[in-house]
Amino acid sequence: MGRILSIDYGNKRVGLAVTDPLKIIATRLTTVAANEIWNFLADYFSREEVELVLVGYPKQLNNEPSEAIRYINPFLKKFQQTYMDMPIKLMDERFTSKMAFQTMIDAGVKKKDRQNKATIDGVSATIILQSYLEEQKFLK
Repeated sequence: MGRILSIDYGNKRVGLAVTDPLKIIATRLTTVAANEIWNFLADYFSREEVELVLVGYPKQLNNEPSEAIRYINPFLKKFQQTYMDMPIKLMDERFTSKMAFQTMIDAGVKKKDRQNKATIDGVSATIILQSYLEEQKFLK
């Protein structure tokens, strides 16, 4: 059984989250610099069985893609060329950063730690993944 990997791709940082092998729980994996993502993915895919990759795709309130797609689309294109056999699914990531910030407040994370954008990116990836898992429960 493979895991599901969630990617919150940003121009500077990439938040990553992953499920357990049974695909029950979403857990923050790490945050890496955007220029290190390809090395990270090669290493991770060599060690872990991944059956699906979710990529956060930012949209505006009118459901149109946001300005951020100018750096996400090249990432998606390279990913699909590099990992042709890996299924990939785009997930609406509207409000995930705000949700991540609120989640950290609710969890009692100190103000200094909440200001760490790498943490926010990792929590955002986890929220994207958890949303997908919840969605799948209702489709069964």
